[in-house]
Amino acid sequence: MSIENTINIKNKKASFEFAFIDNYTAGIQLTGTEIKSIREGKVNINDAFCVFNRGELHVRNMHVAHYFEGTYNNVEEKRDRKLLLNKQELNKLEGKLKDQGLTIVPIRLFINDKGFAKLEIALAKGKKLYDKRDDIKKRDTEREEKRRMK
Repeated sequence: MSIENTINIKNKKASFEFAFIDNYTAGIQLTGTEIKSIREGKVNINDAFCVFNRGELHVRNMHVAHYFEGTYNNVEEKRDRKLLLNKQELNKLEGKLKDQGLTIVPIRLFINDKGFAKLEIALAKGKKLYDKRDDIKKRDTEREEKRRMK
């Protein structure tokens, strides 16, 4: 197993805030210094979200730190990055986004076997306060059961 396969950055806040409807795996259009910084694990997707711009899907607020040896090749840390999906998937997502209350959130960033950075995104609906309480209650009961089993 190479070091590229160990990069697996998750957005833990997303599963608490949203209920996922559909999952997709998208490529990301990056520069050379950005992929090097991602391979070092210097990326944050907790505040990121996806938007459509002229028929293309972009991820916003994904923070990729400057590569230390990048000099003038470094780009802005929170710039919009284009996501690479099939035309059918883009049309399907854009159609579903018109429904009220739906959004696209990144769930996980990883490096695949070929060395390309991939972003797992989900079409999601925001949870209400009582849904979040149910999740907390379920998680606490599972913890208690695990403690009893030991």
